[in-house]
Amino acid sequence: MRLKIDFHVHTCYSQDSSISLKQVVSFAKKRGLDGVAVTDHNTVKGALKLKTKEILIVPGIEVSTLEGHLLGINVTTPIPAKLSMEETIHKIHDAGGIAVAPHPSAFYKSPPSRSVSCYDAVEVMNASSVPFSVLTYFSRRFAERLGLPQTGGSDSHYAPEIGSAYTVVESDADVDEIVSAIRKGAVFAAGRGIPWKTRLERTILGLKRRL
Repeated sequence: MRLKIDFHVHTCYSQDSSISLKQVVSFAKKRGLDGVAVTDHNTVKGALKLKTKEILIVPGIEVSTLEGHLLGINVTTPIPAKLSMEETIHKIHDAGGIAVAPHPSAFYKSPPSRSVSCYDAVEVMNASSVPFSVLTYFSRRFAERLGLPQTGGSDSHYAPEIGSAYTVVESDADVDEIVSAIRKGAVFAAGRGIPWKTRLERTILGLKRRL
């Protein structure tokens, strides 16, 4: 079975995201996704709060380490921030998850350390990265150099961004099976960068929220 999953979605449980839990489900369905990974900044609250039978919810987190950001996929317990990258990876593994290096070529997005080689996968396609094609190319080269599976995600903070980039997974619709498929490399990234119109809408919404 081929599943389309956006492995990098932020909800309102991330301070810089406006996406409600209901919007996660509605926009994922609208984009034809089979599931999403909820990866809020330094918290698993959104992932645990979102309960639905309409799409598959993969619990996760985006951790701020001392050496850049790191995605923990299939994580349901909090992972402390501001630890070393390797220590954070060990804690993700202890929690039963896998560690994915997000946006490794986007220097302005706190990319994960390139001196660490014990990631489980690399996010080679991050829809919010600019310039999208160039950074995707260099992220793929990084993944190939390490010989790691390649994933994709939207890194969405605004609901219409969900599903812009995603991962195609050869797996049954079960979180443990999906994680196993990633480890085996039975995945590939697909999609495109977030359209400029959508980026502008998000910027305007952010300005309105501050007023």
